[in-house]
Amino acid sequence: MGDQVEPITLGEGMTPLARLKSIGKILGVKELYAKVEGMNPTGSFKDRGMSLAVSLATHYRYREFIVASTGNTAASAAAYGARAGARVTVVLPKGHVADGKLFQSILHGARAVYIDGSFDDALLNVFGEISEKNSLYPLNSINPWRLEGQKTAAYEIVEELNDIDLVLLPVGNGGNIYALYKGFKEALEMGLIEKPPKIIGIQARGASPIAQSWIKGGSGIETVERPETVATAIRIGKPANWLKAFKAVRETRGFFAIVEDEEILASQKLLAKLEGIGCEPASAASLAGLRKLIYESLIDTDSRIVIILTGHALKDPSIKI
Repeated sequence: MGDQVEPITLGEGMTPLARLKSIGKILGVKELYAKVEGMNPTGSFKDRGMSLAVSLATHYRYREFIVASTGNTAASAAAYGARAGARVTVVLPKGHVADGKLFQSILHGARAVYIDGSFDDALLNVFGEISEKNSLYPLNSINPWRLEGQKTAAYEIVEELNDIDLVLLPVGNGGNIYALYKGFKEALEMGLIEKPPKIIGIQARGASPIAQSWIKGGSGIETVERPETVATAIRIGKPANWLKAFKAVRETRGFFAIVEDEEILASQKLLAKLEGIGCEPASAASLAGLRKLIYESLIDTDSRIVIILTGHALKDPSIKI
């Protein structure tokens, strides 16, 4: 067998790319699609990267994993860690994790550690833990294998549509936007597409350090000490991958935009009632951003557009609709 890595998999990937005919018609968009990542095994895009990271960690004989999370990463790490027969610790901001995600983590047997503060405080806790115990393997998006796994969503979009003009996605820690950029860039280098799509990252007003910093010139990052938004999956004030996120939009001639919580919830309802697609609030930020940018005439509607819906509606069932 040599160095062959045995994959730890739950059948992640190959998620639907759904044509949004009703919403596309309302917005006047030539072609509008949604990449429905909530159809991954634990209900979010995190599974793509988690499979690869856990596979490699297991290959190199790590038996203890740790992760800080707003919920989706914890659920995914717990499931894939269970699949690998490893012990998983999830560090969570107390009172700031959606019930569906917390349930998943506990169901899969993870050890939950609650801390006062935000996701950023939870990540600092993880750094402290791994500095004291070198047998712990971190599974946050600072792990490059996570991003290598997540880029496969771009491959799948290319496989179905070839060239597209624009991709919009929610941004929290900044890893996924870079992963998609990397996937499209590699598709271009392999001759599978003629041009990379413009990438636009969407953040919620109360947790928008990347977008705010980009709007002010993009020369650095101004963190948010107490991020607040209904979109819990992107409620991050000190994004670790902000430089990678800047690179992704800068090299594709994209940009970042900010939406309000009310716009996010309205878009979540539109997807559910007009297209039959249920997603968590953070996912709907991508459609909220598209609607806002079309209204502001910042997007050419004569385009082939894909929005990324990162997580399933049942991730956060406590949202009032």
